[in-house]
Amino acid sequence: MSVLAIDAGTTGVTALVVTDDGRIESRGYQEFAQHFPEPGWVEHNPEEIWQAALSACAVALRGATSAPVCVGITNQRETAVLWDRRTLAAPRRAIVWQDRRTAGICGRLREQGHEPRVSELTGLRLDPYFTASKLAWLAEHDPRAWAGVTGGDVVIGTVDSYLIARLTGGARHVTDPSNASRTLLYGLASGGWEPELCELFGVPEAALPEIVPNYGELGRTDPGAFLGLDLPISGVAGDQQAALFGQTCFAVGDVKCTYGTGSFILTNTGGEIVRSAAGLLTTVAWQTPSGELTYALEGSIFVTGAAVQWLRDGLGLIGTAPESEALARTVPDSGGVVFVPALTGLGAPHWDPEARGLITGITRGTTRAHLVRATLEAIAFEVRDVVEVMTGGSAPVLKADGGASANDLLMQLQADQLGAVVERPMIQETTALGAAFLAGLGAGVWDSADELRKTWRLDRRFEPGERDDAGYRRWRAAVRLASTHD
Repeated sequence: MSVLAIDAGTTGVTALVVTDDGRIESRGYQEFAQHFPEPGWVEHNPEEIWQAALSACAVALRGATSAPVCVGITNQRETAVLWDRRTLAAPRRAIVWQDRRTAGICGRLREQGHEPRVSELTGLRLDPYFTASKLAWLAEHDPRAWAGVTGGDVVIGTVDSYLIARLTGGARHVTDPSNASRTLLYGLASGGWEPELCELFGVPEAALPEIVPNYGELGRTDPGAFLGLDLPISGVAGDQQAALFGQTCFAVGDVKCTYGTGSFILTNTGGEIVRSAAGLLTTVAWQTPSGELTYALEGSIFVTGAAVQWLRDGLGLIGTAPESEALARTVPDSGGVVFVPALTGLGAPHWDPEARGLITGITRGTTRAHLVRATLEAIAFEVRDVVEVMTGGSAPVLKADGGASANDLLMQLQADQLGAVVERPMIQETTALGAAFLAGLGAGVWDSADELRKTWRLDRRFEPGERDDAGYRRWRAAVRLASTHD
């Protein structure tokens, strides 16, 4: 038996066919366009996301030996999508999670004293990152599209909801708690949409999707809409929660870090809502069909792998991202150079959107190798910043995944900085794997979390060596210089 997993990311859609022993049998990938209508604005055309999903799935299915028995979905979170309830056409482009146009709305609500109550209900903070501020902006600035929402013809959702609507031919308008808990409209304690928050952001609750568990039969694909397939949609989760599930972090205290464009560190807190005074977000990890919720603490770092891309595209210091490892290995350390990659502000645990990137410690002896090594060190330092406030020290084991986890030097630097073991799995596409695991649990491909644990296979274990505490002290000093906070 196999499962089709659809991973609708920020720049493209990946489709995997995953077998019941946890192997990837085939894959498809299709990019879609990024739209930047103004500085700081990021938009996606929902129709292009859907067409990319169809294309990626068609390629993956052609490479599979048998038809999958169910479908799982994971997605870029927080992105705000509108579509017509009947025709499924989108009246405008989606506003993407990276979009910062709503900073003014968030500032206004903060000045009015709303942030403590919003944080208490949601576990989040007032930041342009989250969905509700984007919806408030649409109500103010796109009255034509918003009139459809208030009139009842147009519905609201995140990318998971939109894809499920398209897959089911409009039969289902649903989301799951992991995605809902990123909108600023969901109550962690109540487990549902909060009328108080809907009113604060001006969002009609009737336009929002029904919240359903993360696995079980959530809908069925319409053969006329989806490649002739009639399959249960039996698993869905936001990308970072899906990666936590794909890494089989099922026990309280398990920690994973996904090294992508940014890095996202999550720790499973079980059935307890754990709040952080240190800049971490409280979020839903997943909900069982019986209604039992598992929560997580999350540290979101906006720029990690993107810093390596900047060395390549912005500065031309390397030709390809993998070159960074070989070049960094030509020097024993960064030669005192520190790079704070606050290229789009600082995320957790600092939350300073106005911070800017900074390079210090440059001398006549500084080479491009030193700067590349300082970039890899910065990623390890950023993750240490989050893990220390998340765990009150270091994690016993950090499970690593995502593109940059293939960099052995970075993984060793990370183990050294954390003073903890870093484990990298054979399958680093754990986001899509998590969607497959959820769907397979929901459709009976796997019976339990224990069965899923057995499919997790280790690629390499990095043991901690000597820790460069002097380098970390220089890092902390440089972060203070980059920050706009006093």
